[in-house]
Amino acid sequence: MQRLRLVRSRWLVAGVVVLVLGLATAAWAAEQPRHGGILTYIVSASGFPSMDGHRETTFAVVQPLAPFYSVLIKVNPENPADPTDFVGDVAESWTVSPDGRVYTFKLRRNVKFHDGSLMTSRDVKATFDKIIFPPPGVASARKGMYTMVEAVEAPDDFTVVFRLKFPTAAFLPALANPFNWIYKADILEKDMHWYEKNVLGTGPFKFQEYVAGSHVAGVRNPDYFIPGLPYLDGFRAIFIAKEAPQVAAIRGGRAMVNFRSFPPKIRDDLVRAMGDQIVVQESAWNCALYVVPNHKVKPFDDPRVRRALTLALDRWGAAETISKIAIVKTVGGLVFPHHPLAASREELQQIAGFWPDIEKSRREARRLLREAGVPEGFKFRFHNRGVEQPYKVLGIWLIDQWRQIGLEAEHWVQPTAQFYATLRSRQQQYEVSMDFNCQSVVNPILDITKFLSQDVSSLNHAEYEDRELDALHAQILRETNTEKLKALLRQFEKRVLDEQAHYLITLWWHRIVPHNARMRGWKISPSHYLNQDLATVWLAPE
Repeated sequence: MQRLRLVRSRWLVAGVVVLVLGLATAAWAAEQPRHGGILTYIVSASGFPSMDGHRETTFAVVQPLAPFYSVLIKVNPENPADPTDFVGDVAESWTVSPDGRVYTFKLRRNVKFHDGSLMTSRDVKATFDKIIFPPPGVASARKGMYTMVEAVEAPDDFTVVFRLKFPTAAFLPALANPFNWIYKADILEKDMHWYEKNVLGTGPFKFQEYVAGSHVAGVRNPDYFIPGLPYLDGFRAIFIAKEAPQVAAIRGGRAMVNFRSFPPKIRDDLVRAMGDQIVVQESAWNCALYVVPNHKVKPFDDPRVRRALTLALDRWGAAETISKIAIVKTVGGLVFPHHPLAASREELQQIAGFWPDIEKSRREARRLLREAGVPEGFKFRFHNRGVEQPYKVLGIWLIDQWRQIGLEAEHWVQPTAQFYATLRSRQQQYEVSMDFNCQSVVNPILDITKFLSQDVSSLNHAEYEDRELDALHAQILRETNTEKLKALLRQFEKRVLDEQAHYLITLWWHRIVPHNARMRGWKISPSHYLNQDLATVWLAPE
């Protein structure tokens, strides 16, 4: 095939970029999808803890198992870059009451489980009762996302009603979570734990086999409720934890894609090696690393010291340099930078650590350290996770930035299991640590709950209580006016990142997915959890 010029296509809502080498996007748009073929793709993990999407949080569950399931509603797979665009999956339509407290969903009437039984509202109600109101002994990873829900009702076979305690803009995005797989009520009534080791859904593919540590395989569901879909005859998700064999598999044609991400250098290497046989899709990513100073350890109990730590960081400069070597790119606040509720550049520059003049910031940082009695050359250990991308890369950058204001940080790196044990332990105290906040559906109102007081949020590892933040979030959760909501979010952001400097944000991640040019019908999203049911994916001829 003749090599064509580089073609770039941008969806500006979420900063998505598609790089097509050797294939013009116009030609792709004119092509008709083909049926047939097996898609083999990489899951960059060694396996998963269980098969139950309701209890798990890892991409290693959703990427290989989502093709077997349906959800009630989802982010539009044709427009996954827009975090506010939702469409029905098993839901045919929905309405919202004038007071915003009652959501009524009409279900498709032709949805069948893979055992041939008809899915009804009873199954949807049983699914969300398990997620929102789990009985004792049943884990639900997202129970806390639904504090606004009073009851789930099934008034007839194809209607589901959610009654809320109060109206909130957080509900619909929470409902679209990609882990909210529809389970069969009859099975849940007998054994709430059945889905931890078994698969039975209504999705575009039927379960074929799972070989632990090796792969998950599925075959086309001929009774899928959307006529003509899926296009593929089946798929094979292979577990490969390490980067080198992942790259080798793609270069050698043994796999077509790693749906999570690769760093920029791997992207460039694959493009050089494969030429017009590779396509690269890139997107902003709803994930960011944070620095968490332990508020129980001196001198980091002093907000002046914490503020100095953030003032030292040249985020605007790092966005230009670090993005060339790591899967990070965008400067932003607590809200995903490409969401309508996110802070503008001008608003960010009013926050300590985001000032456009880095020398002015560092002068203020040194002044605050002197005022707090921290001596020049003060030493502390910076705790980090032993993962190259982007943890260790950003850790090295942070240590260099703090050196610019007279602080000497030792890089204390632990393997993943020990890292989490240290981060979460109230006895094993660190001084300053790396932390993260990664989400699926972009939902700023719920995504920021990490920063609430430690007795409210189990994800707050900074060891602080801030009742002003808790009260402010209660307002945010209940506010439905967009402009008022933006103003409240800016107050929340200012207090977390500036006034108290409870947390320090680094850069938002950047997702890079090179894939074989034969793989069509998949569009990148701002999350490696989204758009993974593979219903619209198809393979072009060789």
